[in-house]
Amino acid sequence: MDNLTHSLVGALLGQAGLKRKTALAMPTLIIAANVPDIDAACLFWLQGAEHLAFRRGITHGPLAMLILPVLLWALMLAWDGWRRRRHADRPAVHRGWLLALAYIGTLSHPALDWLNTYGVRLLEPFSSHWSYGDSIFIIDLWLWIGMGGAMALSRWSERGGRPGWQRQAAIALIAVSAYVFANGVVTGLTEQRAATALRAVGVEPTLVVASPPPIASWQRDVFWRNDLYYGQYAEAGGDAKPGAPITKARHNAGDPRLAQIAANNAEVRAFLFWSRMPVAEFAADGTLTLTDQRYRHALAVSRFIVIAKPEGR
Repeated sequence: MDNLTHSLVGALLGQAGLKRKTALAMPTLIIAANVPDIDAACLFWLQGAEHLAFRRGITHGPLAMLILPVLLWALMLAWDGWRRRRHADRPAVHRGWLLALAYIGTLSHPALDWLNTYGVRLLEPFSSHWSYGDSIFIIDLWLWIGMGGAMALSRWSERGGRPGWQRQAAIALIAVSAYVFANGVVTGLTEQRAATALRAVGVEPTLVVASPPPIASWQRDVFWRNDLYYGQYAEAGGDAKPGAPITKARHNAGDPRLAQIAANNAEVRAFLFWSRMPVAEFAADGTLTLTDQRYRHALAVSRFIVIAKPEGR
C-alpha cells in the first residue's frame, strides 16, 4: 500500500489507546508502519525495472520483522535520551512498551502490502515466492477518506475533552478490517465466476486475477491466461463472458527469444522475476517490449514497461 495508508493505520492504532502506553508511542507507531519501505533506497543504485525485483522483498520478510523494530527502538531510545538531556521535564519512555509498539507497527506493513495485486515476498530471504491478496488497489481513496476522517474526529474529540475518542479510532480499525474482508470476498467470487464462464466457452485458464480498480473498489478488472494465451474478461448484465479489449492473444512468455534476451539483460531478468503475468511483444527487428498484463493500462505505466534491443543492435 501507499505510505499515507500505512501512516494512517499506525496513527489509528495509537489513537485507539496504544499511544497512552508510553511516551513517543505515536511517532514510533507511524514510523514503524512505514519502516520496511526503506528498500525504496534501491532507486539510487538500481537501473530501470531492476527495482521491481528488489522492492517488497528482504525488508518485508521474517528477518526484517525481527530486526527492524529493534533498530527503530534503539533510535527512539537515543532520541528520548537526547530530548531529556535538553528538557529534563519530558516524560520518560517505557522501554518494554516502546519495543512492543515498534513490532506492532512494523508487522502491520507487510500485512497491508499483501492486500493488493502488486505482490510481496513474505518469506524472503528463505523463499522468493510472491504472495498476493488481490483485495485492495495499491492506493485506495476510500481508505484515505475513512481513516483520515476517523483520525480527525478522534483527535477533535480528544482535544475537546469529549469521551469516546479511543473508541472512535478502534471502530475505524474494525470498519477498515470489514472493508478489506468484503473486498476479498468480492475478488474470490469474481475469480470463480470468471473461471467457470471461460471454461464454458472453451477457454481453460491457468491463472485468473481479479484486480480492484483505483476508485470503484466494488468492481474488478479480470485478467486470465494459460500457457499460450492471455486476455481480459468482462461481466455484463449479470452474465459473465469474455470481453474487451482482447479475448485471446499470445503472451509469448515461453518464447525462446525472451529467454535469450533475459540471459544478457539484467533489467529483463529482474522484470520477469517480479512479473506475475508477463507479456512479451517482438518487433520486426527483434526489439522486445515487455509488460505485465495487470498494469498495461496503469497511470504510471512507464514503470511497468521494459524495452530491450536484441544483442548487437
